[in-house]
Amino acid sequence: MDLDLIFVAGLLVGAFAIPSLVSAFADRRLPVQAVVMFIVAGVAIAYTIQEDAARYTVDNTDDVVVEVLGRYIN
Repeated sequence: MDLDLIFVAGLLVGAFAIPSLVSAFADRRLPVQAVVMFIVAGVAIAYTIQEDAARYTVDNTDDVVVEVLGRYIN
């Protein structure tokens, strides 16, 4: 699997974990699903940064996301 795709998938899972966390707190239940999603996102992002730290910086994040979207949409 492509490292860029793993990075973007980790960002996407992390973004979807936020509404799950808010929903769990609003319903006064444990945010188990949100925590698992944050762990999966963190592992995916940490793995890609460990493999190529120079490519995955805060400045390059938007370039990587657009590149992956362009690659798989086109």
